[in-house]
Amino acid sequence: MSSDTHVPVLIVGGGIVGLCASLFLSHYGIHSLLIERHSGTSIHPRARSVNARTMELFRHLGIEDRVREAGASISASMGIYSGHSLKEVIESIPRKEVPRKVPFAGVAASISPVVGTFVTQDMIEPVLADVARERGADVRFHTECFGVEQNRDGVTATLKDRESGATSTIQADYLIAADGAGSPIRTRLNVPTTGRGTMGHLLNILFHADLKSLVQGREFSLCGVERPEVCGLFASINNSDRWVFQLSYDPSKGEKASDFPPEKCKELLRLALGMPEVEIDIKSVLPWEASVRIAEILQYDRIFLAGDAAHQMPPWAGQGANSGIADVHNLAWKLAAVLKGHASTALLETYDVERIPVGRAAAEVSASVADERGLILTKRNLAFVMGLLRRAPIISGHGYCYTSKAICVEDTSPLGGLTWRPWTLPGLFLSIDGRPGSRAPHLWVEHQGKRNSTLDLSGKSFVLLAGAEGASWLEAAKKVSSAMSIDVAAYCAGPQGDIVCSKGEFESAAGISSRGAILVRPDDFVVWRQRRQPSDHQAELEKAMRLALCLQ
Repeated sequence: MSSDTHVPVLIVGGGIVGLCASLFLSHYGIHSLLIERHSGTSIHPRARSVNARTMELFRHLGIEDRVREAGASISASMGIYSGHSLKEVIESIPRKEVPRKVPFAGVAASISPVVGTFVTQDMIEPVLADVARERGADVRFHTECFGVEQNRDGVTATLKDRESGATSTIQADYLIAADGAGSPIRTRLNVPTTGRGTMGHLLNILFHADLKSLVQGREFSLCGVERPEVCGLFASINNSDRWVFQLSYDPSKGEKASDFPPEKCKELLRLALGMPEVEIDIKSVLPWEASVRIAEILQYDRIFLAGDAAHQMPPWAGQGANSGIADVHNLAWKLAAVLKGHASTALLETYDVERIPVGRAAAEVSASVADERGLILTKRNLAFVMGLLRRAPIISGHGYCYTSKAICVEDTSPLGGLTWRPWTLPGLFLSIDGRPGSRAPHLWVEHQGKRNSTLDLSGKSFVLLAGAEGASWLEAAKKVSSAMSIDVAAYCAGPQGDIVCSKGEFESAAGISSRGAILVRPDDFVVWRQRRQPSDHQAELEKAMRLALCLQ
């Protein structure tokens, strides 16, 4: 066994969530070691898209274009269908010459500077791994963690190189467990979970079959197939020759995953396709459970659960990977603040307080659009419509607010803030209105001669955004930044401001007067709002900063 080495953060799990954790930590100047038991990134598509909120985070990292390029071969598609076979269903759809656009792109324009994109997990993970290494992270595949201990000073992990068999120990200040739905670390910690549990048993069958002549001009997203011999769901990958079929099986009838070898899967696929002569090349078969399990605790001293280790949910609302990425983004800046001495360790206690309710809500919405087999509802009935309505507010990755001891509580009397809430889509339906705990408002502004989003100003440090007559806040921010030895960027927004926008535009979006301000955390969430000019700008801002960093 080799001698100990030390890293600030050890990440166990090199899937999409673990890789994003490494990137976010590097973004905040924190070195990490990431280990993954498999020999490389995922070969399975799994998640087929990332939402607008996740793309905002990739925009902060400067990799938005690389992610979109990775998924360029995937055609934008939509439409959920059902029938006795894919051929029967698709042949009933008229062909369209105009390519379909990303769903809800027009609506998203008022919410975010970006839209989500179609990109599968096997396409995006190599990009994330490459960038993580480029930015200094230590990424080790084919390396397994088979022992973890912690004390008041740190975490000790025992690692094994699965190729050579060599073992080593690593000392870390903190550990992020992004080791999947079956998380060995969660199991060792005996973390209790809640939720509906297993909803269905499925085989994720990745296969190649040339169906271009059938689907061209009538591309689809999902198609359920139900017949006596086979029940499952087709998911398009490139709407040409790459597909996934989620095959349902029932253990209560004595069925098990091993009953479906590749040749049996081919036979069932041909029945489900309605194309007995089609050539099929099965790439992999992955058993999995559609389930809802939410860890009741995400922080165990110096160990943090994230992604599927923290919350499992059916994939039908598109929240699984996206929720996990939001987990580690919430955590990364807090770890950085503590490791740099800017915040007290009490800040880390806000991780599960803020993220558990969001994960639980996403899981329940995801479950609400699933049927008794754990597959997505495909029949047009009341349950289908209600599921779509529940999914709509979270589909972009927005629509939630944080509440914790690191978020300032504001007085909204006498009318609960109704008189200063913006009557806009983001404000009315997604709570993006400048209130503490919400994601900061997005507006297109001019900054240093360039068109930027207000979100482009945040993402790395605390940011103070003041109204058009809020120059006093800029001086206060300089003094607070100096006194606390922490960066606080500050801007006035207005026709003559540091960031140029129409008169009253920013104030309306943020729910403040021209002399008010909002304070935004490094993760883009508003931590404090002062609607009007106070008597002592510096005192008010320093009080808010100390609360945001749990220094009180």
